[in-house]
Amino acid sequence: MAARWPALMPSVLLVWIVCCSWTQLSVAASPYGANMTDLMHHVEFFDENKDGIITITESIKAFIAIGCDPVFATSAATATHAAFGPLTTPPGKLPSTNIHVSHIHGAVHASDTGAYDKKGNFIPKKFERIFQRFSRSEEDALSWLEVETMLTVNRDLLKPWTWPAAETEWQLIHFLGKDRHGYLHKDTLRGIYDGTVFPKLRDHTIDPHSAHSDA
Repeated sequence: MAARWPALMPSVLLVWIVCCSWTQLSVAASPYGANMTDLMHHVEFFDENKDGIITITESIKAFIAIGCDPVFATSAATATHAAFGPLTTPPGKLPSTNIHVSHIHGAVHASDTGAYDKKGNFIPKKFERIFQRFSRSEEDALSWLEVETMLTVNRDLLKPWTWPAAETEWQLIHFLGKDRHGYLHKDTLRGIYDGTVFPKLRDHTIDPHSAHSDA
């Protein structure tokens, strides 16, 4: 084998070079980059053609796919893109209503839970704190009144312009994830934060409105 190694060396090097080149091309071709944050995973579902840019049309189709009626889907998508599109526009580009996945961290704002850091990474301790502080009537679940209490407590008094964004986001989150009794459960909310719940809603493999029993 030792005698054959010099003869095999060029072939091994060729394979290694090709593999490295393919990996670099794959990373370069990805609209999301090499390392996706949790916030990027959260919005990835809405990028239908995976080009890194979410249009209003794509969001409308995604909202309908996860169970929203067309009128609500259009309203929710329009409001979301109007608020966050300009905030996620990459430097050097004209602001638009398109949401750029690579710069979704630009949509992180004050007056929220802090479960995402400024780069869009998920912070488990802050997530757990949501339920420790505000879950009162049902264990590890939030009623809409409890969500409103949370939003009021989390308001940054120095940045009142961030209040409507938090309110709009949580209205949508609660609407999508609440069970038939109006509670948003921890497991569902976790799936919204990392985006894993959206394909399940689309494929009807879960139904948050009936997933939790009367017990």
